Amino acid sequence: MNYSYKPKGVCPVNIEFDIEDGIIHNVKYTGGCNGNLQAVSRLVEGLPAEDVVSKLEGISCGFKGTSCGDQLAKAINEALGK
Repeated sequence: MNYSYKPKGVCPVNIEFDIEDGIIHNVKYTGGCNGNLQAVSRLVEGLPAEDVVSKLEGISCGFKGTSCGDQLAKAINEALGK
């Protein structure tokens, strides 16, 4: 199923991804640091959603208190109903 999330406190304006049988696919950020976000997207491709959340949740970017990875974790948790 396809999900869309409006991140807060980071440069990207949208995160889209699929979860199929608990597995993350097709993560796409709109905006932000293109190279770094492509890397994040490729690194999480095919991983269990719960594993992605446990690896990325709580990462901060400078003084922001969140990061693009942390926002992806929040998006996944929301998609999973947590």
